[in-house]
Formats: sequence, C-alpha cells, structure tokens
Amino acid sequence: MKPRNVILLLADQHNGKVLGCAGHPAVRTPHLDRMAREGAHCPLAVCPNPICTPSRLSIHSGQWAHNHGYYGLSGPAPAAGLPGLLGHLRERGWSTAALGKIHLPAGWLEAQSEVFHETAECSVGGTSPDYQAFLGQRYALEDHGGLPEFGPAGRQSMEGRPSPLSFAESQEGWIAAQAIAHIERCRAAGRPFAIHASFPRPHQCTSPSREFWDLYEGVDIPLPANADCDPRAAGKAPTQVRMHDHWRSAGWALFEPRTFAAARARKLRGYLAAISQVDAAVGLILDHLRRHGLEAETTVVYSADHGDFAAEHGIMEKAPGIGSDAITRVPMLWWGAGVAPGRTVEAGVHSCDIAPTLCAAAGAEPMPTADGADLGALLAGRASASPHRLLVTENPWSRSVRRGRWRLVWYPRALFAAEHPAGFGELYDLAEDPWEMRNRWHDPECRGLVAELERELLEWLVTTSRPVTAHSCSTHRRLFSPQARQQHHCWTEADGKVPPGAVHDDPERKYL
Repeated sequence: MKPRNVILLLADQHNGKVLGCAGHPAVRTPHLDRMAREGAHCPLAVCPNPICTPSRLSIHSGQWAHNHGYYGLSGPAPAAGLPGLLGHLRERGWSTAALGKIHLPAGWLEAQSEVFHETAECSVGGTSPDYQAFLGQRYALEDHGGLPEFGPAGRQSMEGRPSPLSFAESQEGWIAAQAIAHIERCRAAGRPFAIHASFPRPHQCTSPSREFWDLYEGVDIPLPANADCDPRAAGKAPTQVRMHDHWRSAGWALFEPRTFAAARARKLRGYLAAISQVDAAVGLILDHLRRHGLEAETTVVYSADHGDFAAEHGIMEKAPGIGSDAITRVPMLWWGAGVAPGRTVEAGVHSCDIAPTLCAAAGAEPMPTADGADLGALLAGRASASPHRLLVTENPWSRSVRRGRWRLVWYPRALFAAEHPAGFGELYDLAEDPWEMRNRWHDPECRGLVAELERELLEWLVTTSRPVTAHSCSTHRRLFSPQARQQHHCWTEADGKVPPGAVHDDPERKYL
C-alpha cells in the first residue's frame, strides 16, 4: 500500500457533549460536524487520564497510564525511550511535525519531530520563537495562560471575554497555518506526512477571538441539565462537593456583574466560542486537504486530551475529574482515507486506540508497545463490536470504569476515610441517568454489580500491565515482536518492558 498521510488534531479540555453533531443545541461547529457527516463519529470515546500530560502521552504512545507511569503534568522524558506515533513513522520515512500546545514530558516529542513548535509555554523550551516573532509586540496580548489586564488574578481565569488577538494571530489560527505549510512542503517533496496539531482552546483562559465571541451575541445558551444539581443529594465525592461550593462562591468572577449566575453565563459563552474557534482552525486544514486532492490519501482524527465540566454540576473547570463523565468522555471524529462516510460508531473506543489506528491507516507496521486497538474495521464499517470490554480512565488513587450503560468510579478506602470510613465509590446508570445525578454505589440492589465491576477492574489492571521483567517469558525470543531488543539477558519491547501478551503466551507459566 502506498504510504498515507495522517493528522492528529487535538483540543484541550473539550467536553464531548459540546458538539453540534453530538446534539448540543447552541454550539456552532460546522467543520467538526462535517467530519461526522463525511466520516465517522465515535460518541462513546473515553480518555486515559483526566489531566493533560498523562492523557497526551497515552494518545501518542497508545499505552495505558499504569504502563507509562505518568499521572502529573510535564516531567522528564521516559527513561527507557518509550516509542511514540510520530517517532515510529519518522523512522519509516514520514515527515513529522508537532505544532501547538504540546504539554508532554521534556524532549520526548521534540525528538520525534522534524518540525516542532510549542505555542503555549508547556514545553521546557517555552514558546516557539517563530510564534513570538509572528506576533511581535502583540505577543504581550497573548492571553491563553491569563488575562493580562488583571495581573496575577487573571491567571487561569474561568472568566469569558473576547481576545484582543484576531483569529489569524491566535494560536489556533497560527497552528493551522503551520500545519498547512508543512503539508505543502511535503507535497512539493513527494513525502508522506504525519502531523500533530494541538489547539490550546477551549481550555481556559476563556478568551476567544472577537469574531467567535460575537457568534454568541444574544444567543440563549442553555445550561446543562445537571448545572444546579445538589452534589450532596446526588451522592458525589467529597472533593466534588468542595469544588461545587468553591465555584458557587463567585469569588472567581472578574467582571461585573460579579454574581455566580452572570460569571457562569460568560464562561459558557466563551467556552462555546472557543470551541467554534478550534472548529474554524480544523476547517482550514480540511479545506486545504480537499482543495489539493489529499483527502483520499490522508486520515484525520479530531479528539481532546480530556473533557471539561462546562458548568455541569456547578463546576467551571475540569477538577476533580475522575468522577464525572463530563471529563472522562471526549469527542472523537475520523475523516478521510479508510473512513466510511456518515458512520456513527456506537461501540466504546479509547484514546489509546488513536496511535494504533493512525499507524495502520498510514500503512506502517504496528507499534508493539501500544496497548490500544486499531479501529480501522470499525471506522470502515466492517465491524461493530468494541475492542474493549472496559473503558478505563486512570488517576494515581482512583479509576473510572465504563462497561455498557454503567460507569463505576473506584477509590481506595483511605482517600475519603474521614468522611466515609466504611468506604466510598460512585456508580451511575448512564442509560437512565446520563447527567449522573444519582450515585447508585450505596444502593443495596447494586452491590453485586459494584463487586463485579471492581473484580473486572482488578483483572484488567493485572492482565494489561507491562512488567520490566517476567520470569521466564523474557528469555523466550519468540514471544516478542521483530522490534524487540535484548538487554541484560532479557528480551523486552522498545519501551524496555515485557508486553502482557508475552506473559500470557509464556509456555512455562510456572512463575505466574
């Protein structure tokens, strides 16, 4: 097969419900809706982790968080040289570019990219000098990380107001322009390309360019159904109760009127407008591919690292994330080569599936270090069943597990020992309670289901883990892929670990 191009478009903190194609009544996302109409929409897509770096590392490596081991922001590059999608393809001839809010461990994606531009100061080297030079003196107005007119109080504000920068000057506009420039360089050179374009919005600060802010002038933006849900009556975790009370205080409001209701309305308007701004950047890239006849040889995916409460449960940001479907479920749209048009994939999928799917779509050999599945058959309409029985989101001391209509949140007893000495968890029936307003974990009739899901989670954690060594399977060369290596008398894959399949296939098994 002729090598195909692949593009990973990633937003930061996009609630999967806030899409026109997902049924949101007010948001304007014509280009993302076009991706769904002309490609495939995966409405049940779950992220690996509720914060940026670990989730992004899972997306690029295809590994579960408990295998790559990152649960916090930034950090050092993986010591064993964890393979990533861009590096895997670059080694096989693709021209790779990483553009935008990268927010990954130090130097990891930089080493995989022929072209690298960080725009949001989330990498060790800071903001791309090219983006700073592009803005010149107007770089002082760049307001993704804070509203500069408020000084320290404007840092990471949830407030909404239009940005002084135009769309072309914004990170979204510049990232799209850089992606198109890389496409053109590769087209001229006759090289296949693999591009990661990572847009900072709709993550706060909620400051879209004026044209997108004005899209929602006078628009009645409905509140989520659970916006005024009482977290105590709903049985929420103590952390969520405290966060709900914090946002209700309205001490975070910067503009008049400084009431909770008014600040929430500004936040929602800005959040939807920021999503429309990302949508416009996506549209520029899709239009360029179509205009130059590249659609049939390029596979594009749009997703997000995690979601956002977006006023669900009275909360304005993403924390505490593990307990809510608003955070663990993300948008996922596929378009272009290998994707059946107008397909809604009802099966559950995972962000860890992105790298294996793009790798296969590109026509490259698989990444043996990836835990996710190739969704190619699902996207083409040749399959309908999910490759996963469980869809798991991981935090260091908690796990969210979705199986069918049910979602369980597991916490160790010590986490909430003061408030719940007998233990605490969350269980939601998403068929009857899609907005998660009734925690069923304490219901006597659900105790058997809770125990069953906890048992499945334990089995999933054990059987999907990648040990550094495993006696005696790490001495059997035939259990490993052609990309494996031998060090210290042990065989491992390129990440320096033993894959779960090798442990399972160990012919001796006497040490398990």
